Amino acid sequence: MMRQFHNVTIGETGERDPIIAIKGGKFTDTADNHSEIEHLTFNEPCYLLPGFIDVHIHGIANADVMDGTEEALDTMQRALVKEGTTSFLPTTLTGDFGNLLHIGGLIQNKMGQHESGATILGAHVEGPFIHPNKRGAQPLEHILKMNKNHIDDLLAAYGDALRIITLAPELDHDEQIKRLANEGVTVSIGHTEATYEETSASIVAGASHITHLYNAMTGFHHREVGVVGAAFLRPELTVELIADGYHASKEAVQLCFQTIGADRLLLITDSMRAKGMGDGAFDLGGQEVTVLGSEARLSNDVLAGSVLKMNEAAALMREVTSCSLAELVKMTSTNQAKKLGIGDRKGSIALGFDADFIIVNERFDIMQTYVNGKLVFDKKENAE
Repeated sequence: MMRQFHNVTIGETGERDPIIAIKGGKFTDTADNHSEIEHLTFNEPCYLLPGFIDVHIHGIANADVMDGTEEALDTMQRALVKEGTTSFLPTTLTGDFGNLLHIGGLIQNKMGQHESGATILGAHVEGPFIHPNKRGAQPLEHILKMNKNHIDDLLAAYGDALRIITLAPELDHDEQIKRLANEGVTVSIGHTEATYEETSASIVAGASHITHLYNAMTGFHHREVGVVGAAFLRPELTVELIADGYHASKEAVQLCFQTIGADRLLLITDSMRAKGMGDGAFDLGGQEVTVLGSEARLSNDVLAGSVLKMNEAAALMREVTSCSLAELVKMTSTNQAKKLGIGDRKGSIALGFDADFIIVNERFDIMQTYVNGKLVFDKKENAE
């Protein structure tokens, strides 16, 4: 396929009206592609960007990873392309450990499949090895103190699908952090009361990532800078951020960008099944969550995941920070791909890379989404 996109600019390079050549699901050189050029013109200025990669998402469209079914994962794959997400890590939360192991098998079987829409790249296991006082919306009764047997079971169930695990490092987890890191798993610090010193010790052990900065962790204080301070100060860490204006205010988003920079930030949604469903009451790990507008909360008013879309996160980041499109691409795709060890084939509009890309207008509305070169969402065809 060769297609020229008119009134479109490539976000990474600034190239206008690009001709995109695709063969075998990958970007190829136009000189090597002898297909007839198709022309597609948009009636407003648009950008061509790598498809978003969401490394922390629990659910969408009334489906949740914790449902433990292939149908739930299929629903997520189909729905996510509508917000420009072309790859993702289905994310578990603290729950029955046997169900977590069952879900590992499902995700392992679905890895790499994209016939339904977005590609599953593996799993993010959030909990159950977290601090009870920082559990947020995670069910208290299923929190566990991690031991060797738990790691044996997780590695057996998930295999190479276990890409990220969120844990509280202060709970005597250093030996298991070392083991997980040696197995190629990204150990993420989250739902934690760790001090800066404890966080630093976990980095030495192998932790390299921060789960949803600011939320469910020790905040910054001038005498004890905590996990937030470590995120700001330690260049070894990559950092997730929920850029919705609720989990972190616009000022906190701006501070994060100015302090950490585009090279270490990963925008995520942390969304739950209510995304795309409107206001109402929904289940999250056996707890009732009320959604009103853009917020999802438990009955005690604790934020419970989000209903954020990746294109909304991108729009807010651009609005608040005035970041360049090239910087935004890093925070929505390139950094995620590098973190997952697939930066040589995803996260950029480059020769030989998977042809996962989106067309967005200047408001970041999704016009089209392509996965492996196949058009999987077209706003015109899905208009009401």
